[in-house]
Amino acid sequence: MKRPSWNELLAVKTVADQRSFRRAADVLGLKRSTLSHTIKGLETALGVRLFHRTTRSVALTETGEMLIERLAPLLTQMDELLNDVTASDHQPYGTLRISASDAAISLLLEAILPAFIQKYPGIEMDVVAQGQLVDIVEQGFDAGIRLFEDVPKDMVAVSLSGPLRFVTVASPDYLASRPEIQHPQDVMQHTCLRQRLPGGKRYHWEYQQDEQRFALDVPGSLTLNSSALMVEAAVAGMGLAYVPERYARPWLSTQQLVTLLDDWTIASQGMALYFPQNRHMPVALRLFIDTVNATLRPRH
Repeated sequence: MKRPSWNELLAVKTVADQRSFRRAADVLGLKRSTLSHTIKGLETALGVRLFHRTTRSVALTETGEMLIERLAPLLTQMDELLNDVTASDHQPYGTLRISASDAAISLLLEAILPAFIQKYPGIEMDVVAQGQLVDIVEQGFDAGIRLFEDVPKDMVAVSLSGPLRFVTVASPDYLASRPEIQHPQDVMQHTCLRQRLPGGKRYHWEYQQDEQRFALDVPGSLTLNSSALMVEAAVAGMGLAYVPERYARPWLSTQQLVTLLDDWTIASQGMALYFPQNRHMPVALRLFIDTVNATLRPRH
């Protein structure tokens, strides 16, 4: 039997990760027909079927699962070995795929990606904005970024930010002709910009002061699924918005927005980078985590 090549084994691993010949071909930079021919040729050479294929889905066979379970760590170790051997003369290489919310991507662009890309130009960053929480393993991502409280329990989480403070904001023009707001319940008498969560539920505005806590399903005629869009609507005078402070900060500095109920604000645990705990970590992900730690938690 002819021994499979590195490219053939990598093709199998990529199709298994992506659960799609189209996505795998994009990742590998191949034509879909070329990738399909490669996999069929390998299956013929091995005398086994590695994938179940339909017009809508791709899934590993039992034999394919057994191969990937033992192959994935070997490919990862080989990548690490090659990177370590050539580190003195060459940059690390590879692709790092991350699923993130738009807020998380904003944080990456501001604080982390510039330094990472400058230091590791050989690593390609594929960052996908997804409002909805997805299964990063099933979707072929190396990692995800979400609020700490949304990270799946079976994942390893690395802090990307400190606590995120939520603020209630409005434009001065909107407030000029509206009732004064001194207590969380007062927002129920106002036009509010409501937010739809990725799972479909409407987000309740949360306030806390000492032992008092409120979670309000606020009234309003406009519902959005993006904090950035909610801020834009608030700047336009369309109502109150309840958003992470970082979204509103540029407009607060120009006084196009003002904050309300500052004594009642709460904070989430912040953003976290997360990834599977039982998988060998790709070199690109390990270097990215090192950059996160160096950027956000520099040594003194």
